Amino acid sequence: MKLLEQLFDHPRAGLLLLRWTLALLMILHGVAKVMNGVDGIEGMLQARGLPGWLAHGVYVGELVAPLLLLAGVWIVPAALVIVVNMVFSVGTNSGGWRLELQAFFFVTALVVALTHRQQR
Repeated sequence: MKLLEQLFDHPRAGLLLLRWTLALLMILHGVAKVMNGVDGIEGMLQARGLPGWLAHGVYVGELVAPLLLLAGVWIVPAALVIVVNMVFSVGTNSGGWRLELQAFFFVTALVVALTHRQQR
């Protein structure tokens, strides 16, 4: 058991892997939005009385913020942008409650934001 603990006692590496996984999976969602557009999201927002232009924020939440996570720049703000992106996704029911994916992104982004420590 001691050997197993020594092999897997790397919390910084674990957090890095978590952060990169979140970023890469989110980028895949963003690329899909670039290829297919955000018209559907605009419609969902407008149906709830919100301005349709807010749909373009998905590009920030699914491309810009994840790229910042990969680069290791502004990690906490980038993770929180993804959290907000997921709140909108759940709030507009754009993912159905196949929301396990949104829940994964939401919780993972919160974990990244809550556990990141600046190097001093």
